[in-house]
Amino acid sequence: MNKLHVHSLRKHEILRKTLLISLLFRSGKGLKGDFLKMVYASFNPEGNVVQGFPAILFAVSKKTLHSSVHRNRIKRMMREAYRLEKSCLECRVEFPHDGIVHGLLCIAFIYTGRKQTFPNLDAFRVEVRKLLQNMSLS
Repeated sequence: MNKLHVHSLRKHEILRKTLLISLLFRSGKGLKGDFLKMVYASFNPEGNVVQGFPAILFAVSKKTLHSSVHRNRIKRMMREAYRLEKSCLECRVEFPHDGIVHGLLCIAFIYTGRKQTFPNLDAFRVEVRKLLQNMSLS
């Protein structure tokens, strides 16, 4: 039971620290897709942060979706899409092309779609994969 599943999203991978979140949105770079926006930044690691795992944040605004049921559904789909597509990101973080240690990588996914119909999981996976591949870690 102690085996770590390849496609798991552990509790310590979720970004919860207010200071890191404010720094991320203040100084992070952004990429925009069809219905997702990704903000990312690399910071110096803190004492109790597990290295090697990016810290992830998922957000859906009340202005975008008024119903909490729909917001929670979109966040669940974003988490699942990231969980399935994070293996391509871990390879890039462990073996950077430029040889520089980047510290803690923080990523925020923000849902920006305003259509009445929601994208399915496959569309989220394609969008997350595209954003993660277009991210420049330097």
